[in-house]
Amino acid sequence: QVQFVESGGGLVQPGGSLRLSCTASRISGFAFSFYGTSWYRQAPGKQRELVAAITSDGATNYADSVLGRFTISRDNDKKTVFLQMNSLRPEDTAVYYCRGTRRQSDYWGLGTQVTVSS
Repeated sequence: QVQFVESGGGLVQPGGSLRLSCTASRISGFAFSFYGTSWYRQAPGKQRELVAAITSDGATNYADSVLGRFTISRDNDKKTVFLQMNSLRPEDTAVYYCRGTRRQSDYWGLGTQVTVSS
C-alpha cells in the first residue's frame, strides 16, 4: 500500500520559517506524478482544515490564512511534496498532515507537529 510520510515539523519562534516534506513510498515517481497532493492541519479542539494543495499539473491553491506566507511545491522524481512556511504565527500551531489523492485512492500521512511559540 502507498504510504505518505511527513517530516520537518518542530518548534519555531513567531516570524520564523519551517519547511515540511512529505515523501511517498511503495510507488514510482511516474505514478506519483498523477496524484494530487495537499497539506492539511488540525489544531487542538479544531477541525482539520486544508492549508494548501497542488495538482498533478502544478496548479496550486491556498487557505486565505496562509496566502502569501506558505508555498506548496512538489518534486515528482523524489516523490515528495513540500510546504515552505514563512512568517509563522502562533495560530499556525497544529499537526500538519499530507494527503495524496488519485481517482478513488486517498492516502494520508500520520502528521508532523508544528509549534510556533516564543
